[in-house]
Amino acid sequence: MELFGTAGIRGRVDERVTPELALSVGRAAGQDGDEFVVGHDGRVTSPALADAVVSGLESAGVQVGRVGKVPTPALAYASRSRRGLMVTASHNPPTDNGLKLFVDGQEYSDAAEATVESRIEAGVDSAPWEAWGDTVAEAVLPSYRDAVTAYARRLGTDPGRLTVAVDCGNGMAGVGTQWVLRALDADIVSIEANVDGHFPARGSKPTPETLGAFSRFVSDSTVDLGFAHDGDADRIVVVDGDGEIVHEDTIVAMLAEQYTDTATVDDPVVVTTPNASGRIDERVDAAGGRVERVRLGALHEGIARERRGGMSDTEVVFAAEPWKHIHPAFGGWIDGIVSAAVLTRLVAAEGLDQRRSAITERPYRKVSVDCPDSHKPAVMATLESELPDAFPESEVATDHGVRLAFPDDSWTLVRPSGTEPYVRIYAESDSVDALIRDVRTVVESAVESAGH
Repeated sequence: MELFGTAGIRGRVDERVTPELALSVGRAAGQDGDEFVVGHDGRVTSPALADAVVSGLESAGVQVGRVGKVPTPALAYASRSRRGLMVTASHNPPTDNGLKLFVDGQEYSDAAEATVESRIEAGVDSAPWEAWGDTVAEAVLPSYRDAVTAYARRLGTDPGRLTVAVDCGNGMAGVGTQWVLRALDADIVSIEANVDGHFPARGSKPTPETLGAFSRFVSDSTVDLGFAHDGDADRIVVVDGDGEIVHEDTIVAMLAEQYTDTATVDDPVVVTTPNASGRIDERVDAAGGRVERVRLGALHEGIARERRGGMSDTEVVFAAEPWKHIHPAFGGWIDGIVSAAVLTRLVAAEGLDQRRSAITERPYRKVSVDCPDSHKPAVMATLESELPDAFPESEVATDHGVRLAFPDDSWTLVRPSGTEPYVRIYAESDSVDALIRDVRTVVESAVESAGH
């Protein structure tokens, strides 16, 4: 049984994330603590799955606070000083749902998820009838929105003259981002802000394809800035006043530089992933900080590692992977609503073009090479030697795939997909097409050799 992926449990509700599984997860997770908070997104199947989770938790002897329909960041906020479970499939299609566990505002570690999974496999008995827990209703949205607003006011300036469009995509941003930005005095244009679990307006994952209509709206209007969210509002996509999507690594570089520049410690650290652009390193280095990388889906592990190994003057000031940002001074969870609030105030202070002007935006590409899952270990073992041999001028790192860094600040990363039968190639270079072509030749040769 392999239940947990990089973002909790996800899958179709008629095959994988069933009420029976939700009941089992609740009962198994209930062994971890005596108090949980439970929330759910706007999907059609989420209320029933939340009911099943609560039944499992209560039968394990847990006291449950139910916060109802909320963005995932709001549930994470509510889980501080206790544990939490969010019913959401984030950006997956409406046929899917998922379960994500939190403790004290942070996602469960791999080890904690493995423990829950082992309990489900072994079977967990209910607590004695007289020890069953109870449920109370809680309202977290007002306090969460107020906290985000207060936090964002510490940065940038009043956006009273800024017009911001928010594409909620029929997801939970409809009860989050637009409220916060109005409280910050921005002029807001809300798009598809009604929560609808069928996601009738567009797919719940904001991509260049699904955001076409939104981009055209922004370009044809007097909007200064646009944000688009996924179904549970932990991800964010940024659109400039011309309707163009701003590259995700440019946004990370912008925020990373801001947090590093305003840090009050001698060793400010930004945690990101191996596929993240060198533009992040450039801006953090210019601001006097350092960048540390951790595998995809494990930002919280990277933060914990730096906190354990750092000195008294070390502080993780920001952590991010594409479109997913953690603001440690606010909380230890991924939060697209906080990102929208902070970016609105930073853009109000200097303008988006001014913020981008210092960032080197080299061409960036990602391609996939077909590779059966069973061949991936052999392919990667081969590439650990063959890629350095093919590019002897590069510096090589093999912590999270094979990453080659070149003297001109170009780089490439080759890593196996954790969810699909591909080997991924990422590259950033002024000659990105040529670099991708040369790397792909080596990768395809390794895949072919593994098949013989």
